[in-house]
Amino acid sequence: MSSTEELLKRLGVSIDTETLRLALTHRSYAYENGGIPTNERLEFLGDSILGFSVTDSLYRENPSLPEGELAKRRSAVVSTRALAGIGREIGVGEFIYLGQGEKLTDGKNKASILADTMEALIGATYLSNDIETARQLVMRLVGPLLKDAGALGAGTDWKTSIQELTASRQLGAIHYAVEGSGPDHARTFEAVLNIGGTPYGRGSGHSKKEAEQEAAADAWRALTALDPTTAGPSSA
Repeated sequence: MSSTEELLKRLGVSIDTETLRLALTHRSYAYENGGIPTNERLEFLGDSILGFSVTDSLYRENPSLPEGELAKRRSAVVSTRALAGIGREIGVGEFIYLGQGEKLTDGKNKASILADTMEALIGATYLSNDIETARQLVMRLVGPLLKDAGALGAGTDWKTSIQELTASRQLGAIHYAVEGSGPDHARTFEAVLNIGGTPYGRGSGHSKKEAEQEAAADAWRALTALDPTTAGPSSA
């Protein structure tokens, strides 16, 4: 594992050693090490800070947008896929404490684990500093996404969006192939979205629904990349 000092440098914040370690402790590692505390409480805290910070920014910077549109944009920015993408850019996966099972299944690259860890780091930043420092971190992380119309594309329901898109292009039937893995305490699901018999998107999550949503989002981005003129249903 790389030095956590490097992670703090990438985040641009200071977090005390004990809180940082907790933020990076996945439940699979905790289970294999005598049931030590996990990052899930910090994840819960960080999720609230993330949601409020994004909501506040959207409200202030888009005075003419109705509530429904604001909700769609917020959902897209705070999604597992969006947070996992940020986590990959930072390289947070190399710092996460994972159990052997997750290491063997490349857990450091799983969207759900990366997203959960990013939320835990936001919560840890708040506890080690203050709400303003945590809010500034959130805006540094997701600010670019708020300005990216493509990232806000399909809003809250990627499965509905991909269904409408494939129907409009007459690409064929949609089928989700989902497989679960891992013990009950750390169950994860991997989904592949096939359209007309061809795989277009992949996703992972703690539930089948979450994995399917991520696969639909992945497929939507792949298809719109092929035709950049396509706009998602919640694009401004």
